[in-house]
Amino acid sequence: QLQLVESGGGLVQSGGSLRLSCAPSGYISDYYAIGWFRQAPGKEREGVSCISSPGSRTNYADSVKGRFTISRDNAKNTVFLQMNSLKPEDTAVYYCAAKRYRSLAGLYITDNQAMCRDMDFWGNGTLVTVSS
Repeated sequence: QLQLVESGGGLVQSGGSLRLSCAPSGYISDYYAIGWFRQAPGKEREGVSCISSPGSRTNYADSVKGRFTISRDNAKNTVFLQMNSLKPEDTAVYYCAAKRYRSLAGLYITDNQAMCRDMDFWGNGTLVTVSS
């Protein structure tokens, strides 16, 4: 069973930065998308950002646009979420998840905003706490 391991969470002051990493334990697929999600205490889980492979199409939640950047390092088989200008409302457990696509066409015809729906694999999460 494929595992996703997140790292990089921690405590940071408002306005600070953190970089989260997501490393799959093995091969996902020739065509896949990896997304970052978060769940704050007492709130539902929400999508934060998503990136496809191949192609590196991305999407972002409106609440993080301009502050967070998702990227992929194929050599390290790792996906990163660079989080800048952090706010207390960014405090949450952050999860990465992967979705397999059966074909390149299947990935390409999927709307950017829909790439990271119905994920196949999930990590255990990493806690991000932003103090005011």
